[in-house]
Amino acid sequence: MSCALDLNVLLLASNTDAPEHAAALAFLERQTARPELLCLAWPTLMGYLRIATHPSIFARPLSPREAVANVRALLALPQVRPLAEKEGFFAVYERITGAQAMRGNLVPDAHLAAILYQHGVTTLYTRDADFRRFDFLDLRAPF
Repeated sequence: MSCALDLNVLLLASNTDAPEHAAALAFLERQTARPELLCLAWPTLMGYLRIATHPSIFARPLSPREAVANVRALLALPQVRPLAEKEGFFAVYERITGAQAMRGNLVPDAHLAAILYQHGVTTLYTRDADFRRFDFLDLRAPF
């Protein structure tokens, strides 16, 4: 079985000021110790680099070097798989969004959902209720 993580899980695991930091870090450590595939989409990883280093978002942002080292450490694990768009991605994006209006913060959620759909990943650990609009996803609370 494979699963994927949403950006919020990675950010909380890195943000020592967040009340959920310890729980998020423990969850991430458990997930990366399991033999099952852990899928991380490139938009999630790039979003992590963008937000974790942003001084307007975090009081104590990571340095670019620290954030890149975190991503590199995850990608070095044998059970971690980075996921990217495959051929026909936009048709899948349109299919899974259907008649729903995707705008603003829903666009990156739909982007991630479409990548997961293309790769057959249906389990997503997230705290973002907006993913409920994608009925193929099995959403799980990370902690």
